[in-house]
Amino acid sequence: MKCGVVTFPGSNCNHDMMYALGNILGQEVIELWHKDQDTKNCDLIVLPGGFSYGDYLRSGAIASLSPIMKEIIRYANNGGLLLGICNGFQILCEAGLLPGALLHNNQQKFICKNTFLKPSSETALITKNIDKNSVFKIPIAHGEGRYHANDSVIDDLFSSDQVLFQYCDSNGIISEKENPNGSVKNIAGIANKSKNVMGMMPHPERAIDPLLGNTDGAKLFNSLLSLTKF
Repeated sequence: MKCGVVTFPGSNCNHDMMYALGNILGQEVIELWHKDQDTKNCDLIVLPGGFSYGDYLRSGAIASLSPIMKEIIRYANNGGLLLGICNGFQILCEAGLLPGALLHNNQQKFICKNTFLKPSSETALITKNIDKNSVFKIPIAHGEGRYHANDSVIDDLFSSDQVLFQYCDSNGIISEKENPNGSVKNIAGIANKSKNVMGMMPHPERAIDPLLGNTDGAKLFNSLLSLTKF
């Protein structure tokens, strides 16, 4: 699969993502610059984590207006496979490709730690081919990761199988105690209705190299990469 990883000014997980996809998973990887106006026939485009444009205004707000985003929106609307991680998730929401918003964590502090995720969606590629009873240890690192949307949007996300993951404990129990940032319903990631656009706050690319002692992220990527075309 040909994978494009976008770099915005302030991106700091772009090389982590390129290493995970290319060196660990053996995919063809190219770098897409934020000023590019061509998605270069990629099968998957990833918006990585970081602090695009210094997180000024709102996280992801300025990046959502970068020149490449016009082409990425067209790519997504034509069914292209698109994944946003952390800041990338924020950008997808700011660009209107995913509903809702990412607000400041409820304790108003930056959080960097391991969390546990329970897969929810039966139909999104990143969860489709994994055991729904499994629990995945995936790190988070964000200051604005609290997913928020109105009640009708939340109800629609669950009824349309658009919730990718929820924060849980190591046994897969979803509770407010295990909610690291105050996200509504412990939501850690969502997809659009067509399931070709996916966003999540946790960083699976940081849980993929055996040298780091955790390869849970590889299972998510392998599910996502299981089809060469969406």
